[in-house]
Amino acid sequence: MILIEDTRQKIDQHDIKHTYFKQAEIELIRCALPFGDYCKPPTISVDTKQEMGEIASNLTADHERFRHECEKAQRAGCHLYILIETEWNIRDIDDVHIWVNPRRHFSSKAVTGKTLERIMKTMSHRYGVTFMFCRPSESGEMIMKILDGEFEDE
Repeated sequence: MILIEDTRQKIDQHDIKHTYFKQAEIELIRCALPFGDYCKPPTISVDTKQEMGEIASNLTADHERFRHECEKAQRAGCHLYILIETEWNIRDIDDVHIWVNPRRHFSSKAVTGKTLERIMKTMSHRYGVTFMFCRPSESGEMIMKILDGEFEDE
């Protein structure tokens, strides 16, 4: 389980609670909270990506960090949505293979759309992450729909 502790809580004045949390295998994350001292993470979270290149970088060059983020969400019981804003005609994960990475012009080692799709499907299967796609102009509306739970049963 994960618990969020407000950053205004003085670290050295809550040892008894911190000992309990550690013994109960509760992971503490310190973060500024708008109110209260402790809270559970949300059950739905949206991580936005400005373009296909950003998610490609996250899933390749920053794979370890991205995987840890997905694992934390999973442990917290949070459904993590990755919303990728793109002008490509990609509407779901099964379309990712059509993406042509502009970095392929400079390096044959740059990830292809086909490989990126496979990585996304693996991450989705292992960690329960949902990858969604929209045009940049649709992102605000999509974020609200996701947070309102409109896609939870899909």
